[in-house]
Amino acid sequence: MEDVSITHMTFSPAYEQAVESKQVAQQESERAKYIVEQALQEKKRIVISAQGEAESARLIGNSIKNNPGFIQLRRIEAAKDIAEVVKRAPNKLYLSADSLMLDVIGADDDYTKKFSKR
Repeated sequence: MEDVSITHMTFSPAYEQAVESKQVAQQESERAKYIVEQALQEKKRIVISAQGEAESARLIGNSIKNNPGFIQLRRIEAAKDIAEVVKRAPNKLYLSADSLMLDVIGADDDYTKKFSKR
């Protein structure tokens, strides 16, 4: 007798339940590992984002300290952004230069005075 073929084999319900429980436990374990990996990636993303924001704040602070005109430039950029939003709005809206945070004619800005003394 060289070849034997088993055509019908049954296991006890307890054994089948144990095998199924083991598979479910393995799947849950893999799912938990995936969730932990996602949390670690999110943590890294948040740390990198915070570092970038801190560096940006430091650079902006240095720019303001070294060049008071930087604030005026930022005001102009903000006004351009506001103007773009208003331009796309379906309603008509009239804003003065004061409401756009612009004082491009008057150079005696409080911020400019404050930072130019340093």
